[in-house]
Amino acid sequence: MQSVGMPNIQFMTSITKSDPEVAAIIHAENKRQHDKIRLVPSENYVSRAVLEATGSIMTNKYSEGYAQDRYYEGQQQIDKLELLCIERAKAVFGAEHVNVQPYSGSPANQAVYVALAEPGETIMGLSLADGGHLTHGDKVSISGKHYHAVQYGVREDDGAIDFDQVESLAKKYKPRIIFCGTTAYPRFVDFEKFAKIGREVGAVVVADIAHISGLVAAGVHPSPIPHVDVVTTTTHKSLRGPRGGMIMCKNEFAEALDKAVFPGLQGGPHNHTTAGLAVALKEAQTQEFKQYARQIVRNADALAKALIDRGFCLSSGGTDNHLILIDVTNKGITGRQMAKALDASGIVCNFNRIPFDKRPAMNPSGIRIGTPAITSRGFGPDEMVRLADWIETIARFRSDETLDLSGRKKAYRAVAEEVKDLCDQFLAPGLFYDTDGELRGKSI
Repeated sequence: MQSVGMPNIQFMTSITKSDPEVAAIIHAENKRQHDKIRLVPSENYVSRAVLEATGSIMTNKYSEGYAQDRYYEGQQQIDKLELLCIERAKAVFGAEHVNVQPYSGSPANQAVYVALAEPGETIMGLSLADGGHLTHGDKVSISGKHYHAVQYGVREDDGAIDFDQVESLAKKYKPRIIFCGTTAYPRFVDFEKFAKIGREVGAVVVADIAHISGLVAAGVHPSPIPHVDVVTTTTHKSLRGPRGGMIMCKNEFAEALDKAVFPGLQGGPHNHTTAGLAVALKEAQTQEFKQYARQIVRNADALAKALIDRGFCLSSGGTDNHLILIDVTNKGITGRQMAKALDASGIVCNFNRIPFDKRPAMNPSGIRIGTPAITSRGFGPDEMVRLADWIETIARFRSDETLDLSGRKKAYRAVAEEVKDLCDQFLAPGLFYDTDGELRGKSI
């Protein structure tokens, strides 16, 4: 492991000259992403190649429509790019049809509803409180307002998806669409079982793999492609691409879904994002990426076991994937208090509700952590143990009623210094570093 100098010392000279205020913010963010351990499971570091493609001149071109069928001229290179990106996605995931134009995961999910259901029809999804996503029918989302949303949950005894409930609700309500996807669920999703239930009731089954797409691509999580009708995903998170969305489906749904994306919901695609995604999909086909994805899961398992050894209560008792959901109430604190204390100590996560949580969403009982970003930096099992030690220490500081605010802040700063020392030993992909006055970066 190599020690590095202060990140973020001279780069983006054009922005620095034209807009020093924005440049200063980007410089500070570059430093923050180096200095802190990033445990938000939906965050990652893109490679320098993905970063360059996303920031390229492809952002200059307007391209409403699809390849060879555009509303603007001058699409010779854009068509090549989009077709290349689609072919790479098919190669990575084995999909029959791919649309790479959705601006993000939520618009991709909305396109599914627009294409395959009428407003007021019944849809099903995992409840937000049990680890689902807003767009799977939550009442505050358009998916819960425009459609009759039925929500299934997890079992209280083991935190696993309650398939008896899924089957019972599906048979009772005969939904048009069943979403099987999660944002705070630490176990494998049985896509084959969802598909069987869907066929029995005549539903279209949609797998949202936004969090686990990189794991699916690498073969370390079961793929939904052989089983379900439609797959949606974001393109960042564990896939390690730019922020965007993608829809994969069987050919019979292709025309309806394409029309729902454009012209149904969007105008021209973000061609710079397509460029970054194409690069990321090429990276996802390498042995290095497959090893990276395997290490994500190994790190998560090691971290989960180390946390259990330190008395933390984990939803479902552990993890099969990249994500760990921790109930911190037995430590005498709330999830929000813990997340804030961790951030002050150089460790970034998010507070999160746990299944059957009686606390409100803005001050819940749990925190959600994940290993994609720290695995991108090269953290391994030894670092997971050290990380668990810090998390335990911070929980103790936050719950210690003998410490006043200044005492807590001093304790957090001491941990943050140790965190920074560790981060200095692991270069983060895509960030900018300056050692001995020369700009350099590390790419994967």
